[in-house]
Amino acid sequence: MGRFDGQTAIITGAGGEIGFAAAARLGAEGASITVVDFHKERGDTAAARLGEAGVDARLAVGDVGDPATAEEAVQATIDAWGRIDILINNAGGGGTYDYGNIWELPTDALDVSFRSNFMGAFNFTRAVAPQMMEQDYGRIVNVASVAGKEGNPQRVPYSASKAAVIGLTKSVGKELALTGIRVNCITPAVVMTRPNRELEQREIDYMVQKIPMGRTGTVEEMAAMVAWLSSKECSFSTGAIFDVSGGRATH
Repeated sequence: MGRFDGQTAIITGAGGEIGFAAAARLGAEGASITVVDFHKERGDTAAARLGEAGVDARLAVGDVGDPATAEEAVQATIDAWGRIDILINNAGGGGTYDYGNIWELPTDALDVSFRSNFMGAFNFTRAVAPQMMEQDYGRIVNVASVAGKEGNPQRVPYSASKAAVIGLTKSVGKELALTGIRVNCITPAVVMTRPNRELEQREIDYMVQKIPMGRTGTVEEMAAMVAWLSSKECSFSTGAIFDVSGGRATH
């Protein structure tokens, strides 16, 4: 028996490395998965890999910043399996203007970061909440960043949008506290996914030297925390922020 037998999960950005690791972990423990990704090819690959591992997986393609994407993914999940137990708001990243001092950034610098990082979480949470309230059970896990707690220089759009995800988590956690729904958030430090592998070594060294453990995190470590927050075992934590930062976070 798996922890998630008979349960269904929607995972945004599941074609990416952290999202896929979470999908594989939940799927291995019995969950059926709706893979949501902006890139159809990447999403197809993720869904196919899950299927090869014996996971019942379906793909929803779209921009998470568009409310219609959330509504369609939610409806497709209900049509397929009749319920939604878990939502993992993982999709996100930086934008075209993400790097630079604030006085060097154009006025629309926040738009891309907020659309993917914050509006994606907002749209999907808003879309699943009524279904979860009807069944009086659900787990919502948001993927923010330690940058949202501490701020990273020359990363105002990214840091601010991830801080907004933290605020959303705290607010919705309180709104749903008297139901069977739990809403929590993880704040990773550096995880060696593709965007970070493409950085110059000096940039990686700068980020790693802030981490007391002296190394980057792994996608498997992120998935392990997400899996616990997605489970029934997480029953007395809501609106909470869980660090997976190797000791970097100071609060």
